[in-house]
Amino acid sequence: MPDATAPSALHRRLLAARAAAPSYPEVGATRDARLPDGYAHLRRRVHLGHGPGVLERAGRYVLGWGSQLGTGFAVYPHAPAEPGATVLLRLSLPGTRRPRVVIPCRVVWTVDEPDRIGFAYGTLPGHPECGEESFLVSMDAAGEVWFEVTAFSRLAAWYARLGRPVAVLCQYLAIERYLASVAAVAVAVDRSATPARTG
Repeated sequence: MPDATAPSALHRRLLAARAAAPSYPEVGATRDARLPDGYAHLRRRVHLGHGPGVLERAGRYVLGWGSQLGTGFAVYPHAPAEPGATVLLRLSLPGTRRPRVVIPCRVVWTVDEPDRIGFAYGTLPGHPECGEESFLVSMDAAGEVWFEVTAFSRLAAWYARLGRPVAVLCQYLAIERYLASVAAVAVAVDRSATPARTG
């Protein structure tokens, strides 16, 4: 049986994903304070530290798909997130050596400002869910830096609907790992910026 994740197969799936339209109509809605009706909503955030150095390092990590890579996904093709870019997120199933789940997504917006860095991607046909997820590092007026994941989604694939409790749990666990991955990078930056104590 041919390997569905071999480079040629992946490239064919990428071309098909690039030709597809998002699988939901409210493209870009994670930019808004009010998320669209008809979906499950989720907002989770974690405090990262203080100051522009933390914002910059964590923001670059997020734009480079660090939260996904740090959670166990592979990203094809791998390049910093840019509006309109189509990617395949690949995830290895327990007990296998090769990625078996291939999830098509499209970057629908990015932001790179002095106090906000991040992006959102939306689902394409073939994704087990339908909706959008954003990953935003921001700095408030007091200089405190936060990482927030915002999502609206509903299950799309039959196997996801069939195993709804497991699918919902998997999404929750993935978001917790996104938060932990970015927080770990921010802690490393904070520690490197703190002068060592002597004497």
